[in-house]
Formats: sequence, structure tokens, C-alpha cells
Amino acid sequence: MPSAFNSVMAEKIRLRLVTPSRLLLDEEVDEATGPGVLGEFGVLPKHISFLTLLAVGEMSYKQGAERHHLAISGGYAEVLDDVMTVLADAAEYADEIDTERARAARERAEKRVEELSGEDKEFAAAEAALRRALVRLQVAGKEARR
Repeated sequence: MPSAFNSVMAEKIRLRLVTPSRLLLDEEVDEATGPGVLGEFGVLPKHISFLTLLAVGEMSYKQGAERHHLAISGGYAEVLDDVMTVLADAAEYADEIDTERARAARERAEKRVEELSGEDKEFAAAEAALRRALVRLQVAGKEARR
């Protein structure tokens, strides 16, 4: 007969991650973390229901002893009945990121940020591009999913 401790440890959450171009993930996971606009958040089995906006940042999830990392470029996350659904503007695993392209994007964005004033609408766009490039490079340095 399994102990109460073992049954709690066996609980999972379903993590679904969708972008406009593809279903990136639909799997049972032990835990997930995401870049909320109010800060990083974590989700475990039996989590309270919530809905949040996502910021540009790193998302990760754990399956057993393995942790997987993705670069997320905004969107929404909903947790409801042990299902976390992420609707991301864009998302990619570490092994999908072209680091040379991400470095070039970072350099272009850094140059553009330096050229523009902090009040300009173009400055905000350049700053957002820089954040995306930095997150992609950060995630690319982590272990690959596959």
C-alpha cells in the first residue's frame, strides 16, 4: 500500500505551452516557473487558480531530475485545476536558439538604445528587443531539452 507521502510526490501538473505558430509543449511536469510581469512565479500540483501576464524572460519546468529551459517573449499564463496553460507571443528551447543571431540582435539593440533618448517610443522598442536577445542568450547557455 503506497504511503501518503508517495502519493503526494507522484502528483503532476499538465503544462501546455502554445505560440501563434505551434504547440510547443503538452506534458505532465512536477513544477514550472515563469516570468510574470510582477516577478517570477512558481507552480506546483494543487496550485491555486490564477491568470497573469508574462514578461520577456526565462521559463523552466522540471520532470523528475531534469530541468528544461525556454526563452519566452511575453504572453499569458493560466493555472486552473492542475493545468498550466501558457499562451506565449514567442517561445523557444535552448537548443533551438541560434546564438550568433541572438548576439547580433543584442548588439543591434544595444547600439539602438544608446542612440535614442529614454522618452522615445523607438527607445522602448529597442529596449524590448535588447531584453529578448539577452533572455535568448541566457537560455541558450543552459542544457538542451532534447
